[in-house]
Amino acid sequence: MTATLIAPHAVYAWGERAHAVIDQAAIDALPADGPVYLKQQVGLIAQSASIPDTWRAPSEPFSKAAEDPNHGWFREQFAFMTSIPRSRVAFILALYREHERLERVDPAAAQRMNVRWTGTLPYAVTEGYGHLVADMRLIRVLQAKGEDTSALQTDTAFMVAWMGHYVGDGSQPLHVTVHHDGWVGPNPHHYTRDPAVHGRFESGYVDLIGLSEADLQHRLAPVAHQDGDVFNQVLAYLDRSHRDVETVYALDQAGALKDAKNSKARQLVYERTAAAAAMLRDLVYRAWRESALPPLSPPGPDPANPDSPEYDSTTGSVPAPLSRPVVPY
Repeated sequence: MTATLIAPHAVYAWGERAHAVIDQAAIDALPADGPVYLKQQVGLIAQSASIPDTWRAPSEPFSKAAEDPNHGWFREQFAFMTSIPRSRVAFILALYREHERLERVDPAAAQRMNVRWTGTLPYAVTEGYGHLVADMRLIRVLQAKGEDTSALQTDTAFMVAWMGHYVGDGSQPLHVTVHHDGWVGPNPHHYTRDPAVHGRFESGYVDLIGLSEADLQHRLAPVAHQDGDVFNQVLAYLDRSHRDVETVYALDQAGALKDAKNSKARQLVYERTAAAAAMLRDLVYRAWRESALPPLSPPGPDPANPDSPEYDSTTGSVPAPLSRPVVPY
């Protein structure tokens, strides 16, 4: 799939209702030994769930340019990669090298072989996870000293909403494909090319059925993702979302997205939003558990030191290692 197939439309994810419901369900499902203080902040988290979308307005061009890629993962665009780099910068540089190659052989395709039209969603989630671990560790340090942590608790609540927005985006099938705003390229099944299909699914239909937290509570999978590598788990989560891309288009083609009683359309919304809530719960819970671990000691080689093993001179750093194991739960 070449970059020329992508239509130049803005991509926004689940509407405000779905993002808020996802976050509420995730926080309410936190285990008793997790960061339960967040349950007192669930209103703030739900109300902040769509804030990252406001950072994408053309009126704030620097913010928009930096933020837009965090909301998508158009996997067909970077099928040329044999593995996904463990660094946002390394990923962008790999795209640039492919852009340079395409400039020589297919200039039209090169126009959209770039970070904006591939997305950086898994990096946004995993980077947010790291921020959350660091701040939660500081909460533990201050608690051990008997100091007030209320301000930090509020900070982490917003960070949960921030990271949670990308987790929610990643569960929406049209956020992990070049077919985000209408089918592009060869179209043997005659799916719509109308950009409005995006909104019909994630906002129009969600509002039509009145999605609520009660719809998700009994659909959340048991706690998982508590061992293994976080980045790889996020990639697998996005891969799972991609499996439902054609499902969305087939439902739209059948008129299901106009029918509040359509069981298949309802089930897809329930499954995808419940998957997001479960993933967000798992990441927040794991971040809290990981925050109980001390910083690496000894810290090991400086990843920004050119003499460090595996140092990449194009990024100025060593690729991120696999996630640290956390205590059993």
